[in-house]
Amino acid sequence: MTSIEPQALDPDAIDRAAALLRGRRTAVLTGAGISTDSGIPAYRGAGAPPRVSPMTIQTYLSDEAARRRYWMGGHLGYRRFASPDPNGGHRALAALEHNGDVTGVITQNVDGLHLRAGSRRVVELHGTMHRVRCLDCGQVFDRRAISAQIDELNPWIAVPENVVLNPDGDVTPESADGFVIPPCTVCGGMLKPEVVYFGEFVPTGRFRLSEALVHGSDALLVAGTSLTVNSGIRVIERARRRGMPLVIVNHEPTRADRWADAVVSGGTTPVLTGIARALGAL
Repeated sequence: MTSIEPQALDPDAIDRAAALLRGRRTAVLTGAGISTDSGIPAYRGAGAPPRVSPMTIQTYLSDEAARRRYWMGGHLGYRRFASPDPNGGHRALAALEHNGDVTGVITQNVDGLHLRAGSRRVVELHGTMHRVRCLDCGQVFDRRAISAQIDELNPWIAVPENVVLNPDGDVTPESADGFVIPPCTVCGGMLKPEVVYFGEFVPTGRFRLSEALVHGSDALLVAGTSLTVNSGIRVIERARRRGMPLVIVNHEPTRADRWADAVVSGGTTPVLTGIARALGAL
């Protein structure tokens, strides 16, 4: 296995990483680390905000107070992170796809930045924060429309003094006591952001799309994920069964480093940009 340290990101080192991908149709798996340069904090790793516990689907469905707190915190976060710009890492992958080097992107992210960067074939494993679905009738809504309803139903949250945050960035239970979650405008049912929560499975059809992308490729490039979530490991397992070369780009060690043919320790923006240049995509 070739290991490339951050300080070794010279043209020769980039070429060694790119050599494994050159001439191969490459599928890409990305995680939160690719979006940090766009101002979206990673959930894990160095620099990530401390978190008490994630929202599980069981808690979301059964605990109304937790659901209010989740929606209030999610609404405040969405207003902040709804429109960041794609960064150089996103753009490098889009360029590689347009150049014929990349077959598509499988992402664990819900921010939609790969699509905004110009990637055409994107499998959003964990869904998207830009849509909301009714759990009763299945109607899908644009998140911006739901956000407008939330602002109308909860005008008081526009006053900073009315919102108190925990150290993990979540709102306190007291702050969310009076928060009103809009119901489905079609049937009055419960709304949920169209993202996969802890305790939920990636929809079968969506994972099959990721499998099809891997099966139609000759190599796998992993960028910006520690692979803590099992959905990412499942993608790598599919690639390993096919004997595909594996290149990993991440700031920190991952669960799959021992299987990789090359590990590049560094930021996704400079590394992916360097790979794209070495392959003639930029």
